[in-house]
Amino acid sequence: MASPREIPSIDLMRKRAGVQALELRFGAEATRGALRDAADAVRRRLRGEDQPAAGAQDLGAAIEADAADRLGARFQGSLRTVVNATGVIIHTNLGRAPLSQVALARIAATAGGYTNLEYDLAHGTRGSRTTHAESLLTALTGAEAAVVVNNNAAATLLMLAALATGREVIISRGELVEIGGGFRVPDIMAQSGAILREVGTTNRTRVSDYTVAAGARTALILRVHPSNFRIEGFTERPSLRALVEAGRTVGIPVVEDLGSGNLDDALADEPSVRASLAAGVDLVCFSGDKLLGGPQAGILAGRKTLVDRLRRHPLMRAFRVDKLTYAALEATLLEHLAGRASETVPVHRMLSLGVDVIEARARALGDRLAKHGWRTALVSGSSAVGGGSAPGVALPTMLLTLERDGLTAAGLEARLRALATPVIARIVDDRVALDLRTVPEELDAELETLLRW
Repeated sequence: MASPREIPSIDLMRKRAGVQALELRFGAEATRGALRDAADAVRRRLRGEDQPAAGAQDLGAAIEADAADRLGARFQGSLRTVVNATGVIIHTNLGRAPLSQVALARIAATAGGYTNLEYDLAHGTRGSRTTHAESLLTALTGAEAAVVVNNNAAATLLMLAALATGREVIISRGELVEIGGGFRVPDIMAQSGAILREVGTTNRTRVSDYTVAAGARTALILRVHPSNFRIEGFTERPSLRALVEAGRTVGIPVVEDLGSGNLDDALADEPSVRASLAAGVDLVCFSGDKLLGGPQAGILAGRKTLVDRLRRHPLMRAFRVDKLTYAALEATLLEHLAGRASETVPVHRMLSLGVDVIEARARALGDRLAKHGWRTALVSGSSAVGGGSAPGVALPTMLLTLERDGLTAAGLEARLRALATPVIARIVDDRVALDLRTVPEELDAELETLLRW
């Protein structure tokens, strides 16, 4: 073997048991490349170009350790599992709705083999993937038909392109919203080929504004739920039933972008899909990964004649979803249909979690962390629904604040983000705060382990 201060060759390094383990895990070629990069880094340190590693006596061990770090970082990938301790239930930046165990099991059962994604088992011929999940969606919503695309922006675009290209779509000025990521309703309408016809004012729109604007060129009346803001004060907006009656009077379909996917009053202040369809709306679209608690998807439900036009449109192929999305969506819908969603679907479980339960968990975790040098305290606070859903709803919660000597709140928050499993927290009154509403109870022990510094 080489002496402690002699840089060993790559061939010699490959005889080390640790390096052989790296080759088994990452492959020989990638390991050799990492060893060369690590050896070059050691040479630079020895020449004084970089700061020497403190206490590095065995250069072979230093190269091996450096190579292992490089391989770990390279093969880790950019998509990471994180602990959401923000208290924002449907956190768009953190992947929105976590899936239920039944949905995960359905994905696992489906992913490893073949499926009848586009195969008609009854006739032994080619089938259509657009019919999957339809029977469950119609049972849950009361719609005549339904179809699934890859997100609600796609659902909105498909609806407008299939039903209103080259024609006017009437919409209230107060509903020309922009949501996260720069998604603007007017831009989507322009891309669809539909012609925007604004009526009313920002704060007040009446039924008569819609009927006066309707004409031979009008294809749709579009209602958009302002899911991430509220207009208060001197306001007016026609009821959905009144708008539907107006649409029938002038012979124009009324369609609605609900966004949040509140199926059946999971949140009292959020409009529900079932209520909109019961009011007579011809077609609604909504997200699968918000209040529904399923995978990312856009769902359109309503009159069969309209849904069939969506199925036949060329954009349907561009927006279609894969077998894994259908598997997770159907499993989630089955939980809703069976009345188990409040216990089995994480979003619904978090929404119904009581402050007393959160406080007991936070107190227990705080007591354990105090033994590891943390200063902790319990502070009343509020959780948010998030994801462009229920902007005015605040859920009472109990926050666990953390402080550590030598670290500012910003420094501590950054340190939490840099953990092996990043912990995403928030800062309240210049203290880092954890809201356990969005941390599954089974992760409390892991959270304690991560914070043992």
